[in-house]
Amino acid sequence: MTEKIVPVIMAGGKGTRLWPLSRATAAKQFIRFIGDKTLFQGTLDRVADHDLYEPAVVITNEEFRFLVAEQAREMDAKLSGIVLEPEARNTAAAVAVAALIVADLYGSDTLLQVLPSDHDIATDDRYRSCVDAAATAARAGKIVTFGITPTEPATGYGYIEMGEPLTAGANAVKRFVEKPKAEDAEKMLAAGNYFWNSGMFVFSAGQILSELRLLAPDVLAAAEKSVRVATKDLDFTRLDAEAFAESPSISIDYAVMEKTSNAAVVPSPISWSDLGSWDAVWKLGNADPDGNVVSGNATLVNTRNSLVMSRNSHLAVQGMDGVAVIASEDAVYVGRLDDSQQVGNLVKLLAADKKTATLTENHPTSLRPWGGYTSVLNGERFQVKRLFVHPGKKLSLQKHHHRSEHWICVKGAAEVTIDDKVTMLHENQSIYIPQGAVHRLGNPGKILLELIEIQTGSYLGEDDIIRLVDEFGRS
Repeated sequence: MTEKIVPVIMAGGKGTRLWPLSRATAAKQFIRFIGDKTLFQGTLDRVADHDLYEPAVVITNEEFRFLVAEQAREMDAKLSGIVLEPEARNTAAAVAVAALIVADLYGSDTLLQVLPSDHDIATDDRYRSCVDAAATAARAGKIVTFGITPTEPATGYGYIEMGEPLTAGANAVKRFVEKPKAEDAEKMLAAGNYFWNSGMFVFSAGQILSELRLLAPDVLAAAEKSVRVATKDLDFTRLDAEAFAESPSISIDYAVMEKTSNAAVVPSPISWSDLGSWDAVWKLGNADPDGNVVSGNATLVNTRNSLVMSRNSHLAVQGMDGVAVIASEDAVYVGRLDDSQQVGNLVKLLAADKKTATLTENHPTSLRPWGGYTSVLNGERFQVKRLFVHPGKKLSLQKHHHRSEHWICVKGAAEVTIDDKVTMLHENQSIYIPQGAVHRLGNPGKILLELIEIQTGSYLGEDDIIRLVDEFGRS
């Protein structure tokens, strides 16, 4: 057993409430909204106290595995493991898997702190006191959640009604309340003993496994089998797909917290946001004297209390009040901040139309373990991309059946292999890769490599890649 807490970071969600920046393949936890860190990296930073925490276990999915590894590497964060879910089965299954893995690594008495990867939290003395209180209650056998002190009658959160005191800083949970109507939220705020449900927990591995065995045996059975026959792939643990699929899709709140007699809540007067809407991002940002939060290239005239963010284009906003104007490379969202909770409904409309469905799934910039690429221009039998390769990384040794490529180096130095010939490519130099040629691109330098890639051919899909050698284990 370790006396330290093992953080378990849930990083597999694919929410689209912050569209158009957040999409199914570019989830909000991996995006930099405010500041120089992503929300996932902020979560890693929150558990970087080596006196309190062991290295984190990250639960994510196949699609995000290299994002997790790369963003952890950028933070120089050591991890206890990256566990890949074959499909989404909600938080109860993920918690069961994490508890089994932690019990095996450190012992069943070890405490876990379950953390969503997409929340923004100020890590100050108040936060640390809440963690200490939760750990004390968990060591006494409680299943502990953090109840955020409400600052407004919000209707977008679930609430927890606090019961009698248990241990120092922790109280029994009297009941959970679903997302309330506005008038009910007003009453709960005035009562003073209701808290927002944060989705963060502390418990021992053995205690949560006992609760799951009693209250959600199907979830635990599927988790046990999926862990028992899991496979290792590079730095990743792949859960068995067939076994994991047998788990009911249910949250840990419904599976355990609302049924157990051991639930406890730590009232937490901390700075917290789940960044579930553009309104929440605006509240988090540093506003100018007119109440505007601006990120990227923008000019504002006679505009107040607004959020303006651009990833590429220059935005000019005039005569607006209380709006969000968000521009990605290929889409722009404009709406009132007080209506931004409804962005999910807009995304559903876009997803239902074949002409716009891809705008909810894919982002023009796709990240890869070696770097990534941005789609610049698409036409009949040609497309243009910007490639970027991190120092020391290389793409797979590959070939294409249906296209040829031209590479133009615009920054850094590239090592280009074409069949049996290796060429060094420097800024303002270009090279041609014929259709069918075995080729590879690498960055042997110490700065980011950037190239413009022009593809021409009869078929330009990403599935026209035959990988012959790949250091990231992709086929």
